[in-house]
Amino acid sequence: MANLTPAMIDLPFPLPRFDPGWVWLAGAGPGDPGLLTLNAVNALGQADVVVYDALVSRDVLSLARPGAALEFAGKRGGRPSPKQRDISLRLVALARAGERVLRLKGGDPFVFGRGGEEALALVEAGIPFRILPGVTAGIGGLAYAGIPATHRDTNHTVTFITGHNASGLVPDDGLDWQAIARGSPVLVLYMAIKHLAPITDRLLAAGRRAEEPLAVVSRASLPDQRVLETTLGSAAVDLAEAGIEPPAVVVLGEVVRLRAGLDWLGALAGRVLDADPLGRTARGEAV
Repeated sequence: MANLTPAMIDLPFPLPRFDPGWVWLAGAGPGDPGLLTLNAVNALGQADVVVYDALVSRDVLSLARPGAALEFAGKRGGRPSPKQRDISLRLVALARAGERVLRLKGGDPFVFGRGGEEALALVEAGIPFRILPGVTAGIGGLAYAGIPATHRDTNHTVTFITGHNASGLVPDDGLDWQAIARGSPVLVLYMAIKHLAPITDRLLAAGRRAEEPLAVVSRASLPDQRVLETTLGSAAVDLAEAGIEPPAVVVLGEVVRLRAGLDWLGALAGRVLDADPLGRTARGEAV
């Protein structure tokens, strides 16, 4: 893939200049490099050092300017990973050395990405910074699976939940599963694969229906994306049988049924789409 630099981006408006001693916190999106923002591409074309996470693809990193240093700082569950404090201190040290530092994270840095923690560490150290939002997997990743986060015939609210807390456990402290189950027709769970069984148990105990549709989208937006369609009651067993591994996002709610009509990637491969996936015509409703 050819490198893109600010000079190669012919736009009718200017993009920000990356000054030495600054840290830019950027989201790389769920995986497909085409989902990078112009600001993120601009940052890659100017950065001296790119400190990147485990979910940032090689294709995205190939857009870094020639000569830029690439430093891995990824966190993966169950594997040796850099400590968050060490990552923040590294960003501070690089900036103080006069480097233009790009902290590149999968998805959006402020959606379960610890970008807020790193930005506050920069504030404490007196390091100037810029935030470059990215496409989060809970929206963009679902769209690549043909599942909208909202649809006016199914839901007017959506709740985003982390599948584990800072200790790697199911987030029970401060998280009211009863209220979540009652309050939002669509739930999107990040990093929930490891604890899917206890999470589904909590939602069932809180009153969600066992037959409610649920989908697991693994490696969303990438060529090897996999989508498991199941139900809340069967999800844990079906997930184990399918052998799907992280990274993945889980979505629960009637929006999952819309995949039968909106699986645009499947349509490219020959799948015949359902123009009425919610069965509204059968119920005598206008479509």
